[in-house]
Amino acid sequence: MYLGIEIGGTKLQVGVGAGDGVLAGLWRERVDVAAGPEGIRRQIVRSVPELLGKSNLDRAQLRGVGIGFGGPVDDHTHTIIKSHQIEGWNNFPLEKWLSELLGLPAVLGNDADVAGLAEALFGAGKGFSPVFYITIGSGIGGGLIINGEIYRGIGRGAAEIGHLNVKWFAPPQGITYCPLEDYASGWAISRKAKEALSRGVKSSLQPSGTDSDLSPSAEEVARAAAKGDAVGLVVLGHAQSHLADAISHVIGLLCPRRIVIGGGVSLMGEKLLFQPLREMVAERVFKPFADCYEIVPAALGEEVVVHGALALARKRIDYKNQSQ
Repeated sequence: MYLGIEIGGTKLQVGVGAGDGVLAGLWRERVDVAAGPEGIRRQIVRSVPELLGKSNLDRAQLRGVGIGFGGPVDDHTHTIIKSHQIEGWNNFPLEKWLSELLGLPAVLGNDADVAGLAEALFGAGKGFSPVFYITIGSGIGGGLIINGEIYRGIGRGAAEIGHLNVKWFAPPQGITYCPLEDYASGWAISRKAKEALSRGVKSSLQPSGTDSDLSPSAEEVARAAAKGDAVGLVVLGHAQSHLADAISHVIGLLCPRRIVIGGGVSLMGEKLLFQPLREMVAERVFKPFADCYEIVPAALGEEVVVHGALALARKRIDYKNQSQ
């Protein structure tokens, strides 16, 4: 058995399992952003005995721990490079800290990478290679899985589709270039809707009274679009267009067999997201590759990073043990 840990900007999940796509137990809490990394580490310390007790497992049954961290990590130093959500993680030796805390070997990975690994091994990408995974939530992350292995470039990450620069025409500034996640993430959809409302555009999303400064959530924008609301439809259309451009570049460069999309924004579903996105990509993709790929929703739900962290631990720790 292994422990799999997801450290995100809003939640902490700890699971236990064999790294085969089945969980024997799961522990989940929201993180206190104000408490910083120290608060999250205290939660981890508390979570392990609680999870093992709930799962009727003994600590001696654990062989190692895998981590999916919400930010870039360094494979050579086994440290966190930074977190984009919670200050204070820079250069922290998380792998070493966990190994010393638990008395077990530990392996550290980026959350989108390990989520992609899980989808490739057990989910919507099973049986296909290469698999390009995209998570669209508060930000946008990516992972490239080739023959069941995460592609990591020189060891500081790769497949960062959310940081591809896309073009935007914004009068009076003219054409600007910004990362994809500034235009197609859940946070960006919310912000773009608020900007439209601030210009007095009529919409069912129009806030009133004391809530006039609040931004509609991406989920609210999607619900409004489903009912034909003009602001919702335009905002989602722009986000889909930028996402389609980025995916077309990915196909041109990598020609993945399957593109798997997860994260909260993907829950908008077939009619609002996947169907228009597929149509836009088909119009823009490099034509010789037009019949080489599929765009599909992720299959493993909210526990995907935990499944990937467990699979990473099983792969890396078993390999290390066998090579000794």
